[in-house]
Amino acid sequence: MVEGGQASLVGLAPVNAKLYKESHKLAYKQTEITNKGDNLDRYLLGRQFMVVLVVFTVNMSAAPDADAELWGLPKWVMGIFLEGGLAMILFTCNVGQLNTQVNASLCMLDYCNNYFGLFTLYVAMFIEFSGLLHASYLVQYLVSILAGKPIESKEEPRTVPESIFFWGRCLMSLAILCFCIAVTFTALFQNKTTLWDSVPPGVAVAIFFILVCVVGMLEGMQIAFFAVAKLRPEERGDTNFAKLTCNLLFKGEGNNLPGFMIGRQLCVVSCMFFVARVTSVDVDLDKGEESIFGAGPGLNNFYKTGLLGAVMLTILGSISWQLVASAFPIAFLNFPLTYFLLRLCLLLESTGLCNAAWVIAAIHKKISGFKRDEYYIGTAEERAKQALEDDEDKIPLGAGHIVKIPNFTEHAPKKLQKLIEKDPSSVKYINAIYTDVESQHGKNLTTEVMEA
Repeated sequence: MVEGGQASLVGLAPVNAKLYKESHKLAYKQTEITNKGDNLDRYLLGRQFMVVLVVFTVNMSAAPDADAELWGLPKWVMGIFLEGGLAMILFTCNVGQLNTQVNASLCMLDYCNNYFGLFTLYVAMFIEFSGLLHASYLVQYLVSILAGKPIESKEEPRTVPESIFFWGRCLMSLAILCFCIAVTFTALFQNKTTLWDSVPPGVAVAIFFILVCVVGMLEGMQIAFFAVAKLRPEERGDTNFAKLTCNLLFKGEGNNLPGFMIGRQLCVVSCMFFVARVTSVDVDLDKGEESIFGAGPGLNNFYKTGLLGAVMLTILGSISWQLVASAFPIAFLNFPLTYFLLRLCLLLESTGLCNAAWVIAAIHKKISGFKRDEYYIGTAEERAKQALEDDEDKIPLGAGHIVKIPNFTEHAPKKLQKLIEKDPSSVKYINAIYTDVESQHGKNLTTEVMEA
């Protein structure tokens, strides 16, 4: 639900809520919350932590004992699938993530129209409100300064009490992040994590940095790829690696983009499982082992939950990279590692390890009776004819936002950008012209524009 909820709520953001207010009351209640002010950004921030925390929790609950045996399987099989975590990685990707994204991307209304979806929304909003992840906003402001682009907000400027409350939570979050880093690195250097005992502390630290960077790159790449999806080839970077990346990503009918998303999910979850193992503290006080920073039994048990690693990975290995990619998508394309990670993700997708997600999605759709959104609210063109057209302004895009959908306006001609800044109503006028032409020419519109 956490994965599918994101696809549903982001996808429904521009749709006029009047169209489904009566038919999908719970879905309407959720979008009524996320479409208000900057709540969609807040939801996405809290949701990201939920994703990481779920993976860390699955790692803890499903990790086998050292001497575990199952069905008389050979030790090398047990080592790969159980001790190595491959079984849980595949299970999490196919059952918990990819199949939900398949259904939620096409059946947004039916998918989130339930109390569990509403519950996960409330939890995500509470996590953001708690201030646990507010250090991410410091990164957001830094990225905005470096990009020279202001962070657009749909809310009025904060009052003095609101500013005090906001910046107070930012400082609290920064202190928590520093504490998480201190505890985790102390545990790594003292070899007190759930990582295999044979791994030296120095290697463990190196593995941690590598995995966090890989997760960060993959999180940023999806933002960057969507941001340049509709740009002309000459606008997608001028380095050799940028050209190699875009030629591979968008060649043919563009099937490599969804292929990358599938392979990326498998790669990210794999990295998260290993990060969970690297960062989870393992100190047994009953055996006389010394705790980190002299922590008592209660605090030591809290260390062992993996929550510290989840906070670190969410802020340093996920949200921060997405924010950077939202402001500098071309820089991500120019970076050589982007091309090699794209190749890796496409290779993982080609193995078919996640093809089970399509079967599970089809079964889930059949059992739940999901219908495509067009059945309830029509297509975008049909909605426009009823004067209930989509409002793309409701989707927060650009520097400082982590919504994973295409962003085109910042790449418009300079004069058009200036006109939009002076008179925002010009955007609606242009969209109205496009909708009118599209309704008259249908599928031939793209061909006619290309010929022109």
